[in-house]
Order: sequence, then structure tokens, then C-alpha cells
Amino acid sequence: MKTLKIFAVIAVFAIAGKVQAQDLKFGHIHIQQVVAELPEKIAADKELQDEATKLQNQLQVMQADLEKKYTEYMAQRDTLPDLIRATKEKEIQDYDQRMQQYSQMAQQTIGQKEQQLLQPIIMKVQKAIEEVGQEQGLIYIFDLSSQVVVYHSETSIDCAEFVKAKLITPAGL
Repeated sequence: MKTLKIFAVIAVFAIAGKVQAQDLKFGHIHIQQVVAELPEKIAADKELQDEATKLQNQLQVMQADLEKKYTEYMAQRDTLPDLIRATKEKEIQDYDQRMQQYSQMAQQTIGQKEQQLLQPIIMKVQKAIEEVGQEQGLIYIFDLSSQVVVYHSETSIDCAEFVKAKLITPAGL
């Protein structure tokens, strides 16, 4: 009899746990795909590309100047006194070093600009995802674009359309 009671209690808890587990709702989304489709992201990419083009053009001008200096030096090298030759070599080396520093600074500038432009977009998407999660009663929304989720079932809710709707709808409506 005691064994029967214990078995009954275990069965009740197992059934209760199964019912509770069925109420859990999960969602998934491809955040990178959603972000890539936003007009703000497209505008940010264009602005970033324009900035990169300006910096690249300046680097090309510097490269042309360096090549000109080097060509002139090579044409005169054999006729120059040692002091002038050493000075010109140092000048070319210094200019090359400045070009390398400029290139590194340009890359850092582009990285900072990208972060500055993308941060508000990512925050906006994150807010929309949180709102969808609350509205849909989800306990988790997994980002499939990060490839961390190794499996999702067909019962998992694709939240992309909900999030896109949130992003399109003006705040406060």
C-alpha cells in the first residue's frame, strides 16, 4: 500500500511536470537577416562605404607621392653625395612609415564609425525582440544566425515577422 502511494505521488508530479513543460514556448530569429533588411542598416552601410572610399583615396594619393619620391631618388641616387642620399632615403622611409600609420588609423576610424552607426540599430532590434518575447509569452528567443542553436523544432515560433512588424510600427502606436 505504501509503495502504491509513493508511485501515485510520483505519477502526479510527472504528469504535472509534463503539463508544465508543454506550456513552455520558444522562439527563434535570424537577427543578422533582420538587421540587414532594415533601411537604417542600408543607410549606415552606404555612409560607412563613403567614409572608407575617402580614406582609401587619400591613401592612394600618399602612395602615388611615395612612388614619385622613390622614382626621383632612384634616378638621382648614383649622382648624389652620401649625405643627401642618406637624407632622401630617410625621407622615403619616414613617408612610408607615415603611410602605414595612416592606414592603421583609417582602419580604426572605420571600425569606430561602424560601431557608432550599428549600435542604435542593434539596440532597436533588441528592444523589438524583447517586446515580441513578452507579447508572445516566450521564455527564450534563440538567434539562429549565431549558429549556437544546434536544433529547433517546427513548434518553435519564428519571431522574425513579429520583430519586423515592431520595427516598422512607429513607437507609441
